[in-house]
Amino acid sequence: MRSETIKKLCCPFDKKDLELTIITQDLEENILQGILTCAECRRIYPIVQGIPIMSPDEYRELKLELPLLDKWKNHLEGKNIENFRLTAQTGTLKEK
Repeated sequence: MRSETIKKLCCPFDKKDLELTIITQDLEENILQGILTCAECRRIYPIVQGIPIMSPDEYRELKLELPLLDKWKNHLEGKNIENFRLTAQTGTLKEK
């Protein structure tokens, strides 16, 4: 995913801007892995193999995303994930 594409994306729920956390990039600086976070509702959307996963909550399964997000937890700055949203609590990632 090209970084220019990120500027065109918004949260599908409240249409607010997304913040990007880059995990890995290729030599052309395309984003291979990363996390998009809505500045308003704090929903998170992982970028996997250059593709942002931006499905509605009811079509996502946190238990499938947890291993990847757990691997990236040092990029979450101590925040927790509940119901596909970042919370200020520290601790482990959990499913609700």
